[in-house]
Amino acid sequence: MKTGLLLSGGMDSLSIAWWKRPDVAFTVNYGQKAAQAEREASAAVCTRLGIEHQVLTADCSPLGSGDMAHGEADAAAPSSDWWPYRNQLLVTLVAMRAITMGVHTLWIGSVKSDGNHKDGTPRFVELLNSLIAFQEGSLQIQAPAIEMSTTELIRASGIPSHVLAWAHSCHKADVPCSNCRGCNKYFQTYLELGHDLDRSGQSHATA
Repeated sequence: MKTGLLLSGGMDSLSIAWWKRPDVAFTVNYGQKAAQAEREASAAVCTRLGIEHQVLTADCSPLGSGDMAHGEADAAAPSSDWWPYRNQLLVTLVAMRAITMGVHTLWIGSVKSDGNHKDGTPRFVELLNSLIAFQEGSLQIQAPAIEMSTTELIRASGIPSHVLAWAHSCHKADVPCSNCRGCNKYFQTYLELGHDLDRSGQSHATA
């Protein structure tokens, strides 16, 4: 059975690519500010692993707000990088291409929720999988790391630190801004892994 992965270029999806080795990976340029860097990170790991890489483009920038989009945060936004229903959108766009390519299982990079995001819960994945399967009947959505934190996923995947360093997590730009939730997660994860990461993105093992 053919497997696919929604590959954003971040730490979680790069780790799943290394761990699961899908037949094909899908990266979506949906109008996010860091689209180019995300595509480059995704392409790099796909080249390293010999994974077919599909890039989909659908400009949805008018629908987002704040850090990830091209405008100020919406007044109703619960955070500075609000893009309502973003993960549902991305899975739907990728599923449209994946099912035509014979993909049976589509992996997504969701990890254990921090309690604020319902799309980081097993229930969300279950409902999304049911909806996708109900409509077309042959494509399954799975989140193999849904019960893991990012740090636990990285350790389980065995991804080398120099490959993990290719990940792009910044929400604001193609060059890490060091001042957004994505960058903060990136640096914090490296510290949890026992590495020091300077602001230029260089990793240094610690004792």
